[in-house]
Amino acid sequence: MKTLVTYMAQAMVDYPEKVRVNEINGGQTSILEVRVAREDIGKVIGREGKNAQAMRTIVSAVASKLHKKAVVEIID
Repeated sequence: MKTLVTYMAQAMVDYPEKVRVNEINGGQTSILEVRVAREDIGKVIGREGKNAQAMRTIVSAVASKLHKKAVVEIID
C-alpha cells in the first residue's frame, strides 16, 4: 500500500521527489504517513479535502481486500 500512496501523491504535486510515505504496520491496521513539500500540501488535501478523501477511499478499498484496515495521515 505504501507504493500505491506514494504513486498517488507524486502524481498530484509539483515536487514529486519530496514525497515521503512512512508505513507503520500494526496487527490488523496500517498507518500511512504522507509528507510532501510545504507548497504542495494544499494539492494533496484538495479543495474541501476531496483529494485526501479520494486517496483514503482507494487505500481503504485495497486494505479491505487484504482483510486489514488502513489510515492515511497527511503530515505537514
